Amino acid sequence: MRLLFIFMVLLFFSCSGKKLELNYIETRESDQVDSYFGVEVRDPYRWLEDDMSDETNQWVEDQNQTTFNYLNTIPFRGNLKKRIKELNNYEKISAPFKKGKYEYFYKNSGLQDHSILYRRLAGSTENEEIFLDPNTFSEDGTVALRGIYFSEDYSKAAYLITEGGSDWRKAITIDVKTKQIIEDTLKNIKFSGLSWKGNEGVYYSSYKVSTDESVLSSKTQLHTVYYHQLGEKQIEDKFIFGGKKHPNRYIFSFVTEDQNYLVISASKTTSGNKLFVKSLEEKNSEFISIQNDYLSECSYVFNDGYQFYLSTNKDAPNFRLISLDLSNPKKWVDIIPEKDNVLNVSAGGGYLFCNYLVDAKSQVEQYDLKGNLVYKVPLPGIGSAGGFSAKSDETELYFSFSSYIYPRTIYKYNIENGQSILYEKPKVDFNSEDFISKQIFFQSKDGTTIPMFITHKKGIINKGDNPTILYGYGGFNISITPRFSSTNIAWLENGGIYAVPNIRGGGEYGENWHLAGTKLNKQNVFDDFISAAEYLIENKYTSKQFLAIRGVSNGGLLVGATMIQRPDLIKVAIPAVGVLDMLRYHQFTAGAGWSYDYGTADESKEMFEYLKKYSPVHAIKEGIEYPATLVTTSDHDDRVVPAHSYKFIAGIQKVQEGLNPTLIRIQTNAGHGSVSLDQRIELETDILAFIWNNMKINPKI
Repeated sequence: MRLLFIFMVLLFFSCSGKKLELNYIETRESDQVDSYFGVEVRDPYRWLEDDMSDETNQWVEDQNQTTFNYLNTIPFRGNLKKRIKELNNYEKISAPFKKGKYEYFYKNSGLQDHSILYRRLAGSTENEEIFLDPNTFSEDGTVALRGIYFSEDYSKAAYLITEGGSDWRKAITIDVKTKQIIEDTLKNIKFSGLSWKGNEGVYYSSYKVSTDESVLSSKTQLHTVYYHQLGEKQIEDKFIFGGKKHPNRYIFSFVTEDQNYLVISASKTTSGNKLFVKSLEEKNSEFISIQNDYLSECSYVFNDGYQFYLSTNKDAPNFRLISLDLSNPKKWVDIIPEKDNVLNVSAGGGYLFCNYLVDAKSQVEQYDLKGNLVYKVPLPGIGSAGGFSAKSDETELYFSFSSYIYPRTIYKYNIENGQSILYEKPKVDFNSEDFISKQIFFQSKDGTTIPMFITHKKGIINKGDNPTILYGYGGFNISITPRFSSTNIAWLENGGIYAVPNIRGGGEYGENWHLAGTKLNKQNVFDDFISAAEYLIENKYTSKQFLAIRGVSNGGLLVGATMIQRPDLIKVAIPAVGVLDMLRYHQFTAGAGWSYDYGTADESKEMFEYLKKYSPVHAIKEGIEYPATLVTTSDHDDRVVPAHSYKFIAGIQKVQEGLNPTLIRIQTNAGHGSVSLDQRIELETDILAFIWNNMKINPKI
């Protein structure tokens, strides 16, 4: 069957006047068998989990060669890349942030791999100078800046870098005046920022990995907070919290603005956390427990001396803001009670800013510390607003706004009078007036109402032939809100439709919405996505021949499960860095922390059977023509290890019927997302080219 398939593909492209060498490699199968509750499960591609083996590396090289042999035959791919470059070639400037006498901001002239961090004297618009240029960190752009943190008097700064897209970080400390490195680099930092205590040291979190294990795939279980005193060796860093003494997979620490307290948030999974506060003024002080179970979320927002303001979904699925006095930490007082819409709250200038999510759209209100409404913040339209944070003595702050057709724009907001002015609007090579982005509501399989944003060029006709990308996520309480993408404009201006349903598993309607898409309810997520596709087809936005589905990470799982369950519904599938082996995901890096959403195959027979039924790696069937598939992943992805994608594509390639290509594109020196702009442009070019080519559309680029 395999040789017949290759012959038919070659014959097809020969008749089309195109030269193609689509020669799939034979992926070796082992005799690995696992037993779950007495049920034997074959895992023939287990060997691909070994990212340190020569055989795996050769397999990666061979698969990439096959994929790029195919992509190189697409006639419009070069022009598409040129257009995506043009759409990305505009000056991008971030909101400024004040540190001492300087004002810092990021700027990208257009096509630089990384934005440069500039500074200038506060209040000035002239004499800007480069403070840090990540483009000089490596020749190929694969070393990137991932945050900068200033000491209390702003005389020192420590910044984090990532190499090859890994989640592991290194911290480099510099003198702010001279920009010279002043001590040894800190290593092995992961899922952590840096937080200064005064000017002499920083708190950070790390995992320990055995030297004989793969740093990219081995488990990261015991997160530990350390304090590093400047001038000392990292091996001498002081243990603060975590490790075997307080076993947690994720621990985040930071010092409050007044420098008086250390706040610790500790979690075993991606949902629920314990919260502790420790006085830094009192010698040998103990941690005060604010929340001592993992049953809900509780996060620090602001403190005014002993009075702490916290956001929590305890007894409030949509979140509420409470206050407490550290002398009586169990007495919580509602400041802003739970409302019908999900609350995200921040602080600035001595006020509270409540960013409500109303059907996945932002609505922002300003409150005083007693919970009284001060202003409703005007926004330029329907979309996503972010920012709204500043130090307590600031009188101004900055926020951003964007939508599917509104580039990310920065506004300056006066905290005292509630007025906003435009600070920075990018000049992108497109006219937003030519497009429309609307929200509709449809019914899922079980009758649940689901919102969906649909964006397209004005004037399209619904007759079932519009090329359409359906994008989804549906997990981990993450809300997918309107965001601008230059690449999407390349799709839209060529008659494409971009549709995004806010499916269950996300956080758009609070914790209940999230839970409705977790564990034994996970099928709801796939049903919502499938129902979105059916809505688009039934209403003649598109048809099977012109429908592609996309998703990243947990969204890659969504795409993998959907294409396996309903191959009759879609033409093209793009699962990116997906969680695709649901029986073994928890065996790698911090994967066990995702068990709150997924459950694990070890916990019960019922959970094992449920996971195995939808797990994309295990649900593949013979005799099926699966959609044209381009799996994308990266060799340095140490969050969702690439073995998920490797095993999935090997299984699909073995059984695929018909002419639809099944390929994998493996980015080297990249992690859970592309590192450099050039890598992102290359990836997006290949994805759109693959989609159009398999829809037999030649875009006019």
